[in-house]
Amino acid sequence: FLSLVAEFCCGFFVILILGNFWFLAVLYLLWLYLDWETPCAGGRRSQWVRSWTVWKYFREYFPIHLIKTSELNPNHNYLLGFHPHGVLVAGAFGNFCTDPPFKNLFPGLTPYLHIMPIWFGCPFFREYIMSAGMVSASKESVSHVLNNEGGGHASVIVIGGAEESLNAHPGSLTLNILKRKGFIKMALKHGAHLVPVFSFGENELFKQVANPKGSWLRNVQEKLQKIMGFALPLFHARGVFQYSFGLIPYRQPIHTVVGSPIPVKQNLNPTTEEIDQLHALYLQKLKKLFEEHKSNYGIPAHKSLIFE
Repeated sequence: FLSLVAEFCCGFFVILILGNFWFLAVLYLLWLYLDWETPCAGGRRSQWVRSWTVWKYFREYFPIHLIKTSELNPNHNYLLGFHPHGVLVAGAFGNFCTDPPFKNLFPGLTPYLHIMPIWFGCPFFREYIMSAGMVSASKESVSHVLNNEGGGHASVIVIGGAEESLNAHPGSLTLNILKRKGFIKMALKHGAHLVPVFSFGENELFKQVANPKGSWLRNVQEKLQKIMGFALPLFHARGVFQYSFGLIPYRQPIHTVVGSPIPVKQNLNPTTEEIDQLHALYLQKLKKLFEEHKSNYGIPAHKSLIFE
């Protein structure tokens, strides 16, 4: 969905340049230059955009549900680790970039969904995603959010990143997380409490062309991901009037379960050992969250998370 909107925005910008409105394109480029750092400085959210009626229908289509398991004190800042990436990241967008799901369950907290910086270089599209509450996933951006002295900020990071989308097959429970420890270091440096979040149903929205590790397709996808910064999963789902083939996601329920916070004491210069210890604790809490709730959402008892 975001890719389609981005393509439309870029196409509109090209039309401005090639048409009789090139001066508007020049003015926008000037604005882009002056506003370049905003995605790393908290963005520019719009309550009006986040409350559009279309988001209500978007959430009801699947439907998307946000489940609260513990209170989050708004006097603290939090770093929410979202799993899995899936293809669409529908649970993250529906719950953290539209109102009122998160606002109703966690009053006093403002969520910021961190996404790849490359998206903020797209003309016009950057204004739209910032208005929804999305900001850059750069270190500077995460630090800006978690530096809020009065608390009340929640950084939402899709830990597996674009690479994990290549594992987004129905029934897949593989998470790219063992080597991803940057979010742990950020939480320690800012004293932000860690919260594991698991979105049941996220991988069921699309079918992806078979790409097992070691296959020629997976090798090509991984090379392109390293070059471009984002992955290109080959997926399909249903059409508008038929269910056999198309790019519209299947109507599968998504239940995004927000776990209990892991208290983190601020440590400006954490050692490798301290980072590893907290990372191990986070994995333990994430696995516990999954095991406690998997039976509610159709996951067989013998299946468990796989960490890579």
